[in-house]
Amino acid sequence: MTAKPRLSFWQIWNMSFGFLGIQFGFALQGGFMSRIFQTLGAEKDALPLLWIAAPLTGLLVQPVIGYFSDRTWHPLLGRRRPYFLAGAILSSIALVFMPHSPTLWMAAGLLWVLDASINISMEPFRALVADKLPESQRSYGFVLQTLIIGIGTWVASNLPWFIAQLGVSNEAGPGVVPPSVKIAFAIGAFVFMASILVTILTTREYPPEDMERFRAEKKAQGNVISEIVQHVIHMPAQMLRLGVVQFFSWLAFFAMWSMATPGLTEHVFKAPAPDPALFDMGVPAQAADFTSANAAFQNAADLVGSYMGYYGLSSMLVALLLSFYAARLPLNRKAVHAGSLVLGGIGFLSMWFVPHPSWLIGSFALVGVAWASILSMPYALLSSHVPAEKMGIYMGIFNMFIVIPQIVAATVLGPALRGLFDTQAIFALVISGSSLLLAAVSLTGVRETHDASLPSPPQVH
Repeated sequence: MTAKPRLSFWQIWNMSFGFLGIQFGFALQGGFMSRIFQTLGAEKDALPLLWIAAPLTGLLVQPVIGYFSDRTWHPLLGRRRPYFLAGAILSSIALVFMPHSPTLWMAAGLLWVLDASINISMEPFRALVADKLPESQRSYGFVLQTLIIGIGTWVASNLPWFIAQLGVSNEAGPGVVPPSVKIAFAIGAFVFMASILVTILTTREYPPEDMERFRAEKKAQGNVISEIVQHVIHMPAQMLRLGVVQFFSWLAFFAMWSMATPGLTEHVFKAPAPDPALFDMGVPAQAADFTSANAAFQNAADLVGSYMGYYGLSSMLVALLLSFYAARLPLNRKAVHAGSLVLGGIGFLSMWFVPHPSWLIGSFALVGVAWASILSMPYALLSSHVPAEKMGIYMGIFNMFIVIPQIVAATVLGPALRGLFDTQAIFALVISGSSLLLAAVSLTGVRETHDASLPSPPQVH
């Protein structure tokens, strides 16, 4: 196999830049979908189940996209970039229409479309790093991706709040999503498409070394489902061990995305979402009470989204530090990941005790340390254990360990909050903290691999 050349900083930056748009989509979805669902009349304990479309689409889409991207070669777009482009077009359309949903079922359906489309773009990005970079640069490459993801998370999470500060209303009548959120999603659609195009236009992929053999194997490919099942059965042991860690890690973040808005608006801001059914809008006093309560909720929800952005900002700073280190010295990836998960667990647990809403900035900053590690270290720990020619399908299968815990949380979290915690949504974040601590303990079974050669810093052109 031909040795892969080392890439410069800007080459790695450009090939990862599309993740800015992907994370805009995910951050708007994670920070504001529950707000949209509640605005359209969803009960808070029903929110996790409404979110189930997201992980279900990932479970179905990612291995299939990985399988086909391994077997794709387009003379102009290469192997992974056709999927970047298709996913970006579909995601941008879904982002534009999502906040205009007139009914709860339509919003849930568009979430399904949005998440499937994001997954079409996202899965090949992980494989692209392994495709393009030599082993000595892979930790650096995944960390640089995480830096871009952190930028996207922070900016997108603050968009509705920032737009409201410019004078756009963050209030609307019963069952109507505020204009500030609609504009934020439209901006997200533009950024998604534009950033993906940067990667497509600036990055070239390596063609198969033996094109005739590649074409012959493509023609001889068997049943997609049976091949994916066979790869699942025979997955590397390192993948299975990391899968346990991923299970607890992503259960924690799904609980945050689906329940942070009701949990924190209620417990910390004391401004729960008002139920329109409890107010007679024909009575001026009750209509005024609803308007006041709704304004308090929408303002609190803006701040929850803004504070959640700090986990993106924190992850960006952590990724920046790790990228400087990984560019010069080998990382003990297992130790970094374990310590980061513990800090994230403490951040989630602290949300129960914060004496003032502004303290949530510190809580989410600790969560961001875990987020930076979750987005980079597991992939770096895995990539050297996976055959290069099957990188796409194995990265897709590995992402199943992301979506399975989300499906579990979507089905179990609502009944657990009702049955054990009197429907107090803040306990979803307590569960998040406990789950990250379990993820850190699970790392004891994972093997750390070391590259014999020390990487020299990439050239910045």
